[in-house]
Amino acid sequence: MDNDKIDQIIDKHQGKASSLIQLLLEIQSQIHWLPKDVLDKVSKKLDVPLSSVMQIATFYKTFSLIPKGRNQVQVCTGSSCHVRGSTGLLDKVQDLIGIRPGETDSDSKFSLETGTCLGCCNLGPEIIINGKHHGKTTPAEVEDLLKDCE
Repeated sequence: MDNDKIDQIIDKHQGKASSLIQLLLEIQSQIHWLPKDVLDKVSKKLDVPLSSVMQIATFYKTFSLIPKGRNQVQVCTGSSCHVRGSTGLLDKVQDLIGIRPGETDSDSKFSLETGTCLGCCNLGPEIIINGKHHGKTTPAEVEDLLKDCE
């Protein structure tokens, strides 16, 4: 992401410190992570201490300080999903995209995460792909869900 784009996002929020979280969300949606130099720029432009920006960026699980793939995949491994087969679902996802939870593939197409509850226990096993929830998902359905990813 070039500096002009970052400046545009900051300027859109009129440099208001109260917009910090929204601003970071917008930057991350563009580049899929929050590099240190970008956080430093945000700190200076908003006149907010870098330590405060870092507190926000590290407190919320939504933010990432490491590069992520263009496609975010999360598989629920909580008890409800586990008893409904999330282990097989996770195994199939790993086979298809070639990475393990917490990793991003080499061409930054996919990042894979697991979570102990993704919020839809009655729809388990659940997978979230780019923010879209897919409930009662079987390993056989995963390939079709992933092929829509760029």
